[in-house]
Amino acid sequence: MGILQSLNACYAYRALIHNLTIRQLSARYRGSALGFLWTFLNPLLLVLVYSLVFTVYVRFEMESYTAFVFCGLVPWLWFTNSLSEGTNAIVGSGSLITKAMFPPEVLPVVSVLANLCNFLLTLPVLFLVLLVSGKPLGAALIALPVVVVVQTLVILGLVMFLSALNVQFRDVQHLLANILTFWFFLCPILYPHTNVPDRLQFLNTVNFMSAITISYQDILFHGRFPAWGPLAFVAAVGVAVLFVGDWLFRRNRETFAEWL
Repeated sequence: MGILQSLNACYAYRALIHNLTIRQLSARYRGSALGFLWTFLNPLLLVLVYSLVFTVYVRFEMESYTAFVFCGLVPWLWFTNSLSEGTNAIVGSGSLITKAMFPPEVLPVVSVLANLCNFLLTLPVLFLVLLVSGKPLGAALIALPVVVVVQTLVILGLVMFLSALNVQFRDVQHLLANILTFWFFLCPILYPHTNVPDRLQFLNTVNFMSAITISYQDILFHGRFPAWGPLAFVAAVGVAVLFVGDWLFRRNRETFAEWL
């Protein structure tokens, strides 16, 4: 089976993936005065902006609104940064792709893993914000790794698909930026999912990032276990997307050097 071949290749090149992930993490803030601290400052500054807008100017009344937004914004940043960087992973590494023995499948994986590391490093800050806001972490926290794995499946499948497609059609990376902006406001990050009209509630399941966001909010903000039905649906979508993304990647991988 094709996806098993890709998994075997990633395992065989695990040392290369590890080194490239460390290099990407190190290069991200190279030359900046604060360096790796931007991993924590970027989401904090975004949360402060949204909190200012929606609690002072728009006056959205909600208890612990800053903590609520943080719960949805941190996984969203992992999602959007992985897609933005991963889509350009092949095109941006032409010098490596043109080398005969270099395995191109490691590049999308590195993008996802580097942003996963940023996500995991931001979690302690998120936990601290929750505690300061009076939202103690409960037993539901044991379900957090399940949601992280489900989101990883979805992200990896999309990145494999988009990175392969972007080699031939460079418009993909530009179109993606606009789609992600629109997608952000369709997810219940700045507002509770209960604010969505009843006739449109089905979108919270169909839109897999809404279901993932709600799962994080359930675990971290509300201190309860997520709804397993929608999460299982998203996991199935993630597996399907991973298979499709892997198929397209393997189908086009031999032509990457020609297009670059």
